[in-house]
Amino acid sequence: MRIVCVGGGPASLYFSILMKKYDQDHSITVLERNPVGSTYGWGVTYWGDLLDKLREGDAPTARAISEHSVRWGGGVAHIRDEVTTHSGDEGFGIGRQRLLDLLAERATDLGVRVEFGREIESPSQLPDAELIVAGDGVNSRLRQLHSDHFGTKVTAGRNKFIWLGTTREFESFTFAFIETPSGWIWFYAYRFTSDLSTCIVECSPETWAGLGFDKLDESATLALLERIFAKQLDGQPLVNRADGGGRPAWLNFRTMTNGTWRHDNIVLLGDAAHTTHYSIGAGTTLALEDAIGLAGALHRHRGLQPALAAYEQERKRALLSTQAAARYSAQWYENIPRYIHLKPARLFALLGQRHSPLLPYVPPQMYYVANQAVEEFAALRKFRKWLGPLVVRTLQARRPGPL
Repeated sequence: MRIVCVGGGPASLYFSILMKKYDQDHSITVLERNPVGSTYGWGVTYWGDLLDKLREGDAPTARAISEHSVRWGGGVAHIRDEVTTHSGDEGFGIGRQRLLDLLAERATDLGVRVEFGREIESPSQLPDAELIVAGDGVNSRLRQLHSDHFGTKVTAGRNKFIWLGTTREFESFTFAFIETPSGWIWFYAYRFTSDLSTCIVECSPETWAGLGFDKLDESATLALLERIFAKQLDGQPLVNRADGGGRPAWLNFRTMTNGTWRHDNIVLLGDAAHTTHYSIGAGTTLALEDAIGLAGALHRHRGLQPALAAYEQERKRALLSTQAAARYSAQWYENIPRYIHLKPARLFALLGQRHSPLLPYVPPQMYYVANQAVEEFAALRKFRKWLGPLVVRTLQARRPGPL
């Protein structure tokens, strides 16, 4: 099959790797608009189950990603002047550029043509292909050309956020909530190299304007954020990827969905098909899972259209719970004043429960108490399940033998 992937992100590159693994005779070209070594963002985060899936698809890719990732464990929350911790699963971080380099190198080794600096404005600029994969992100040009057919819907979130880096090395996934005269502002941070961390700062539009971020240039914005989070950053600087002197990239997150993911021989992949709020840290994982799903469907089905239909159906179904969790997570942060009065340990506990559809409708204190009771009951049932056989064995051992 002749395949052209528009967009050289993780999804397109890993999809091309898998297709070459299925059949070396596939002719695959990946067209990336940016020059070599240029990308947006800082680091990406993922969990161990993704490595298992990548290992199943292509062991060398999984091994390379694992070797170039850093590990962090648990969570830490700075709330006012208090710090609370939570043990949790081990997480991983890797620089986005490093991830792209590893995937591009592996794809090239397998015979995929990866071309940089190729801006595609219309299908007429594409090489002849039986399948065109639109993996060109949330602003996908190919999707926009057929937006009525795809049924694209975009919903903008309320809060403002900015994606930064810092030389502060966070050993755990870290949150910091700071009260200012204009309201609350917070960050999420995680390490992705031995000396760099991603730091996403978020606040309400009222706090954003009240602190003057709507008028500040890049250097003034970074300086103010460094003062606000000086203790949590341990005096380390924040870094913006944009060139100095310009306006910093404060954004409102856009949740994007599509009624269908296919049109003729065009299929949507990753952020071109869907987005999920950054607060659940699943964007790259979902994009790679899309790649696995599309490659698998094409391998299992004889015809192109049945394969694309199966891919869309399977991935939409798989995404339902994650998309719901992302919506509730975003809403939790948009309603910080509802929870921020809680004691830090309780706030952190509800932060971990922010995906719950019940939480917005139950008083936070009541939800916390009820959730603790449920967890204790579950632990008690588990203990009793273990204790039962132990009691039986003890009684049997003590039972006198026949007279």
